[in-house]
Amino acid sequence: MEAAAQGEASIQDEAVDKSNFKECNQIAFYRRQKLLHPGKSLYRALLDTVTLSDENVKFHIIHEENKVLLQVEIYEIEGNIFRLKINEAAPLRARYEVPDVLIKEPTTQKLSMSQKEGGILVLTSVNGDYKLRVTANPFQVELQFKDETVLSMNSNGLLYFEHLQPPPSDRKPTAENEEAASDSSKDNQEDLGLWQERFGSFLDIKAHGPSSVGMDFSLHGFDHLYGIPQHTESLLLKNTSDGDAYRLYNLDIFGHKIHDKIGIYGSVPLLIAHKPDRTSGIFWLNSSETLVDINTKAVAEHIPTESAADISKQRAVPVTDVRWMSESGIIDVFLLMGPTAFDIFKQFAQLTGTQALPPLFSLGYHQCRWNYEDEQDVKAVDAGFDEHDIPYDVIWLDIEHTDGKRYFTWDKKKFQNPKKMQELLRKKKRKLVVIVDPHIKADPMYTLYSQGKEKGYFVKDRNGKDFEGICWPGSSYYLDFTNPEVRKWYADQFAFKTYKGSTNILFVWNDMNEPSVFKGAELTMQKDAVHYNNWEHRELHNLYGFYQQMATAEGLIKRSSGKERPFVLTRSFFAGSQKYGAVWTGDNTAEWGYLKISIPMLLTISMAGISFCGADVGGFIGDPEPELLVRWYQAGAYQPFFRGHSNMKSKRREPWLFGEKNTQIIREAIRERYVLLPYLYTLFYRAHTEAEPVMRPLWIEFPEKLETFGVEDEYMLGNALLVYPVTDKEAKAVSVLLPGLEEDGTVIHSYTDYLAAAKWKKGRNLVKKVQKGKGA
Repeated sequence: MEAAAQGEASIQDEAVDKSNFKECNQIAFYRRQKLLHPGKSLYRALLDTVTLSDENVKFHIIHEENKVLLQVEIYEIEGNIFRLKINEAAPLRARYEVPDVLIKEPTTQKLSMSQKEGGILVLTSVNGDYKLRVTANPFQVELQFKDETVLSMNSNGLLYFEHLQPPPSDRKPTAENEEAASDSSKDNQEDLGLWQERFGSFLDIKAHGPSSVGMDFSLHGFDHLYGIPQHTESLLLKNTSDGDAYRLYNLDIFGHKIHDKIGIYGSVPLLIAHKPDRTSGIFWLNSSETLVDINTKAVAEHIPTESAADISKQRAVPVTDVRWMSESGIIDVFLLMGPTAFDIFKQFAQLTGTQALPPLFSLGYHQCRWNYEDEQDVKAVDAGFDEHDIPYDVIWLDIEHTDGKRYFTWDKKKFQNPKKMQELLRKKKRKLVVIVDPHIKADPMYTLYSQGKEKGYFVKDRNGKDFEGICWPGSSYYLDFTNPEVRKWYADQFAFKTYKGSTNILFVWNDMNEPSVFKGAELTMQKDAVHYNNWEHRELHNLYGFYQQMATAEGLIKRSSGKERPFVLTRSFFAGSQKYGAVWTGDNTAEWGYLKISIPMLLTISMAGISFCGADVGGFIGDPEPELLVRWYQAGAYQPFFRGHSNMKSKRREPWLFGEKNTQIIREAIRERYVLLPYLYTLFYRAHTEAEPVMRPLWIEFPEKLETFGVEDEYMLGNALLVYPVTDKEAKAVSVLLPGLEEDGTVIHSYTDYLAAAKWKKGRNLVKKVQKGKGA
């Protein structure tokens, strides 16, 4: 590959020191919230303000010290969902409420008031099974099912709500303000990051001051928690310690570490709790930076008995406390009551939509590299698959196919006739995917830049100028996809007459859309940048990639007048991204640990509604040894999105470059994928219509089997296929848990020419010998 052109960024700009990313204790709002310790809440409900309507129940709560009123709204939503909203009763200015993620305003049902006396308010669901018991002082809410508490809110007194205030310079000198001023000495302000916050050489100016919100939830009887992607972590969520919370903040972390709670490319603030007789969910609808603390403890519970002599009997019951902390916005939380995992998936889809039904070709094998050099290279790789009798459907072009990193263009020397290249692929019923990133090269001669500049379509900095950052083209500007007018204009760029050289077999890959800003704070956009309707970037950071994929998918639909389904892969995502296409786990490394961790990562993303997900086969960074590459193909063949990818510094790794024996094994793995296509397509139809995850943990199919709850090295593909990829180097045997088998039996596994049969005894794992050519 040629060296980066003058002014362009290189891979070194992305591969940065991990100290450029914040630890939890370097995040000001986290430090502020952690100053509030578990105990009696300072909030009290004013039950004389309760109003009941067909839509919801409203009342005020007051903070006993600062006397600020908050309005609480409680809704029952059709299908076993409850919603709790908390906002300022009279905010200084409107607070951000996440738009466009919910597919519609949820259909509500009328709660009835069954008690309002003695400082207690009891609300009953339409069917009578659920009760919301509101305690006035201190304010807390218990959600009960048939008089048994499922979860409680603010029972640890950690409700946190920073009301909006005028800047210190604008305040009138009152006794209250003087007291606040004494608490806000310069040193204290800098430590707490109230009005500005430093990180390294970066200064974040908070024009509207502190606005953090938080709340604690206690899940009764639950000690197995899942969800809140994306982290390079295990399937089961772990207890957190101070300074080690799960972080939801979309970041471009090249070569991210394994077993780290830092947020990476995408965020879905959905947490799922499971016990043998119930599954529950918490959907925290907030798009600002969010941190989640988890702590499981044993609580003594009295065992009811008929004998008065046995009244002292107790048992230890797990209770898991989950504390959500967000930088800004309001508290808007949906409580998904299941009671089964499949009910949870339907409830979440009822709110945010189901997985878009992918075009069939996109379920085949994809071949990608940064970069296939030119038309001849594409032609040679395409011919290589035919020559080696390996099926594939899609070849991909990374950033070097463009004219100097100007998206929607072609390098005039390397890709002189892109339509002819696509016609050659079309004749073989194959497709092309090209990359389209959100940053726009600063070049007055580049149509996207000049139009975006003229129309005012770029994100602004805090001073009202277009926000400038560094990315692959060098100096770049960032389209403001939160603006519906920008999204419509962007979608129009995919029209065949506008996107010269494109045809209807060209589909799209949105990368770098966290957004990635080289040499920026944490390699992303300044939080004090300004978007459409004057919202700061801090309010909506985690939505940026969601909006780009939305606009891209709409563009592909529009270009075919709605006749063809789009395919759009995005790196950054949020709740609801499933409506627009596929995601992948980002810049992984060619090491065994990354193959192993890809399974729980994909299971977690799948449970968060995004079934169309995958990990780069072989690892994007580095050079896999042949055994690792083979094992990765065998694993990837049974995952929803199946793409081989590598970066510009990696050696070429087309499937036939590792000797005839390895080529044969990889060929068989890919062919196995094609044998499974009817089954996979059926599973995606179920995901689209019934919100059932394509790839799912064992416990979802075997919810009462405690031994399945933490299993992350095997999984179910649909309800009929159990998959155990071999993820250890030089593995000679694997022990496969076969849950739910009440009889002796036989299992047969086929890798085309390889057949292996093994018998199991009831209650035992299947220990199966494996060879390099066989999966488990």
